[in-house]
Amino acid sequence: MNQSATSPVTDRLGRPLGSLRISVTDRCNLRCQYCMPEDEYAWLSKSDILSFDELVALARVFTGLGVDRIRLTGGEPLLRPGLSDLVARLTSELRIPDIALTTNGVLLPRHAGALQRAGLNRITVSLDTLDSERFRRLSRRGSHADSLRGIDAAVDEFGRLKIDTVVMRGFNHDELVPLIEFGRSRNAEVRFIEYMDVGGATGWSAAQVYSRDQILADLSAHYGDIHQMAKTDAAPADRFRLSDGTVFGIISSTTTPFCGSCDRSRLTADGMLLRCLYARTGTDLRGPLRAGVGHERLTTLVRRQWADRNDQGAVERLGSRHREIFVSVDSLRRDPHLEMHTRGG
Repeated sequence: MNQSATSPVTDRLGRPLGSLRISVTDRCNLRCQYCMPEDEYAWLSKSDILSFDELVALARVFTGLGVDRIRLTGGEPLLRPGLSDLVARLTSELRIPDIALTTNGVLLPRHAGALQRAGLNRITVSLDTLDSERFRRLSRRGSHADSLRGIDAAVDEFGRLKIDTVVMRGFNHDELVPLIEFGRSRNAEVRFIEYMDVGGATGWSAAQVYSRDQILADLSAHYGDIHQMAKTDAAPADRFRLSDGTVFGIISSTTTPFCGSCDRSRLTADGMLLRCLYARTGTDLRGPLRAGVGHERLTTLVRRQWADRNDQGAVERLGSRHREIFVSVDSLRRDPHLEMHTRGG
């Protein structure tokens, strides 16, 4: 294979292809209002879902182009049977130095140990509230205690973790300090995420966004001086330190987009390559893979797609004069790839 086919690639804005988010399923055991608010969904066909062999083959393509970080997502990725086997294969066959998982934590108590033994490096648990009744209203499920037990299981197996919280005005913006304190008690770094108008967020409105500036103002009022830490990677969160050394992050994609440094691609569970979270279309990799197209031609296809990338979806949305929901319910029903639970967040 020639060197050009396997050397790192950059897009039209000079951004490298460094991170790959692999959605292993579009199914979820919660129905959070900002992600899956509808009563019915168009699910991906089971026959279209990539096997572990196929996922490893495509991951090998991406690592040849510079990817050194993989995050497994969903839906809820722990609904995919044998997920620890996939982690073990990515670790042993591709020697990925950084494999992470994002989960709602509900199923972690039964899987955390196997994932740690398989070589998983990091876990992020999504937790939007410490109040069980708020959790039920948001997720339409009574799994709050299970999610908390999942966090404890992750700490037991991995020593530390990250907690992602979508902050919504009028729902949980008053829990910033309790969440920081909860994270401190679990050796977890909390990351506050501005409510984004993507995918299934069909109830989104600008009035619900609690901005980075507001988050910092609230935390400063309680904790005093907050120091921003120097940026050392392409991760989406800006990190801050309290005076006692506690670190937290803010992902401000809605009001302060980080598109200029974004190095992430997304692979849906049925093999659609998405170059941006706001992308309306993607590139089918499952079709060529199942048609017998080899590694080198698949590498060329992905290379060309990334090299042609100039996506800055969040920046473009920020510039919208009348910012409303990203896609309509009718559009979501016609194309499940537009859903957040399909494209992996």
